[in-house]
Amino acid sequence: MLSRIVVSAVLCLAVPSFATADDKVVRLATLEWAPYTSGSARHDGATTEVVRRAFEAMGYQLEVVFYPWERAIKMGGDPGYGLHGYFPEYFREDSAPGGVFSDPVGYGPLGLAVRLDTEVSWDNLEDLSPYTIGTVQGYANTTDFDALAAEGVINVSEAMTDVTNLMKLVYGRVDLSVIDQHVFEYLLSTNPELNAVQQQLQFHQKLLEMKALYVTFNSANTHLADILNQGLAKIDVRATQEEVFSDYYLSK
Repeated sequence: MLSRIVVSAVLCLAVPSFATADDKVVRLATLEWAPYTSGSARHDGATTEVVRRAFEAMGYQLEVVFYPWERAIKMGGDPGYGLHGYFPEYFREDSAPGGVFSDPVGYGPLGLAVRLDTEVSWDNLEDLSPYTIGTVQGYANTTDFDALAAEGVINVSEAMTDVTNLMKLVYGRVDLSVIDQHVFEYLLSTNPELNAVQQQLQFHQKLLEMKALYVTFNSANTHLADILNQGLAKIDVRATQEEVFSDYYLSK
């Protein structure tokens, strides 16, 4: 990989010690969110590989730095921290004031995990009001879901990570958990705690939304969105994502 820098979750919000002379190096914050982004996965995750190949097609190198998600947003969204932006982000109006979104760098089916012993049927989000739904702190879900949660129509219970969110579901502390389907399948396959209880969980067939994933460039580096977009047009985003996913699952 290209000069990956892994940062512990306990570090202070210090400015990363990047060299800044090379204007052909793009430095982005991300999070541990396998199989899309992960410092412990080949290619640093499927979405990282998409972004890397797109920038390489334009003659640029990519460096990624890993933080907890809320810190990745803070560090990547503020030019003062020496980063150009962050990813992968769902589209949201309040992201990085003054910054811009790239074209999509990946796609993910966002839905609900449920226990096998629980029957859940819903047509509209309001139908979910009888349930307590697990979410992850700092994650955007869907615009309508988050609005109903803010209004108290949907009852949510936050966790710090997807793993904790799913374990709350296993132990009956929540009735459903919001999660991306690829993340759900990857965690059940690779996380020992979840692998041991995988027969208790399933991914609900009805999606909340098929989400596009983006890079958000901060206000000082909006020009990089055009460069990345030109690179994305030179590669096949969906095929690259599926190629990396297949590599992960075939190797297990």
